[in-house]
Amino acid sequence: MMRNGAAYLSSLNDGRIVWLGQQKVGNVTSAAAFRNAAQSFAQLYELSHDPASRAALTYLDPASDTRHALSFLIPRSYEELVSKRIAHKTWAEESFGFLGRSPDYMASGIAGFAARPDVFAGGDFDGSANVLSLYRRTAEQDLFVAFTITNPKIDKAKSLAQQGPGNDIGVRTVRETDGGIVVSGAKSIGTAAIFADEIIVGTIEPLSQDDVDYALSFTVTPATPGVTLISRDSYEHAARSREDNPLSSRFDENDALLVLDNVFIPWEQVLTYRDIQRTFAMWWETPAYTNMAHQASVRFWTKLEFLAGLASLVCDSHGSAGNPQARAQLGRLLGYVQLAKSTVLAAEAGHETKAEDDGVVRLNREITYAQRILAGEIYPKFIHELRMLCGGALIQLPDSLHDLDHPDIGPMLRRFIRSSAQSADERIRLMKLVWDASGSAFASRHAHYEQFYQGAPHVYLAQMTFTGLAEKYGRFASQALAGKNETGGPDNH
Repeated sequence: MMRNGAAYLSSLNDGRIVWLGQQKVGNVTSAAAFRNAAQSFAQLYELSHDPASRAALTYLDPASDTRHALSFLIPRSYEELVSKRIAHKTWAEESFGFLGRSPDYMASGIAGFAARPDVFAGGDFDGSANVLSLYRRTAEQDLFVAFTITNPKIDKAKSLAQQGPGNDIGVRTVRETDGGIVVSGAKSIGTAAIFADEIIVGTIEPLSQDDVDYALSFTVTPATPGVTLISRDSYEHAARSREDNPLSSRFDENDALLVLDNVFIPWEQVLTYRDIQRTFAMWWETPAYTNMAHQASVRFWTKLEFLAGLASLVCDSHGSAGNPQARAQLGRLLGYVQLAKSTVLAAEAGHETKAEDDGVVRLNREITYAQRILAGEIYPKFIHELRMLCGGALIQLPDSLHDLDHPDIGPMLRRFIRSSAQSADERIRLMKLVWDASGSAFASRHAHYEQFYQGAPHVYLAQMTFTGLAEKYGRFASQALAGKNETGGPDNH
């Protein structure tokens, strides 16, 4: 059943405990710090009911003869990968790429879990039926699922179990009951968790052998007794108005610390339990990671399209479109956009099938891993070039766009903050939009976010070497040492 925006917003008023600073927030849909972002997520659900976008966002499940979001589709062909990309792109364009963990992100991950339920079947605990139930429930109810998979540590050189007495901060089981487990601890960087229907709690990083108590994954609803979400500073709350802060006032998906204090989790919601290998494998041996990376790479490409569009508007605004240096800067940004787009199309075209996947197709793993590197390294350069195109105009902005209406300073602003191509009103609006995207606190979070969006650089850069490409290309290069090429290039066979 495809729910609409109103049904989604209603579901958030469930008594969940959210803290912003020292204020305990009631209904996040009406709180000044969260209501606009909640409305932005609601608008995504509305698009599924819009005749103009319904076909791009949904598919008919032949088993139930009902429509589901395309993000839940388990792709079995290249054409279905393309359909999922179109759906991701449609949603990403709605927020100009600034809502990273929109509902389609984890929905795609859950579809990846469901493609390989056998990965969840451990020796002492079998979560395969639970993961299939999770897939059916979230797809049928069109749920927004977030995840918290980052373990806060006091000493990063030590395992979770070695953090010391009184420093038990990783999520672990406190006790077992016939009906389930009771867990306590914390997970950090719960992006969009404040706005989610359910949260998957797990660990994507390898755990040490002594961390078996922390090797579990499960789902929990934010309103479950003992669950607390502690928000970071809200950029939406700091935004003056939609006119002055057009992005941060609407698209702050937020990040929160998830704290669990003796929270009861029924066995039916447990996916892996006291199993280091399967708690890690659920992300990497299933198509979950590449599915989520599909959404991430499409969203990143969309975000660069928007930022390149801003750069073009800036060049037009001060008459520098014909300047060779400005054109070169703009050309570099447009080239970056095409590189981002190319990784998406290439990963789809080079899709892989594995015998154990039973006909499911995955994005090309090597290209998907490479996209993480590209995104992390391109984004800071992109933002720098955009700001350089603006020059001092990005700094010399009035306190508010409404200052133009003031009887004393308004005439001065209209006279001195304008360009040959734009009125003061137009110029201030554009530069405030650029600042919100490139220089504000919201923008700074995004600059850091894109570099860590799919993990820490020291992790994903090293992971690229585990794909076997280094050895493959080494064998190719070694042919030159023999003075001949007997087998052709490394990708010709």
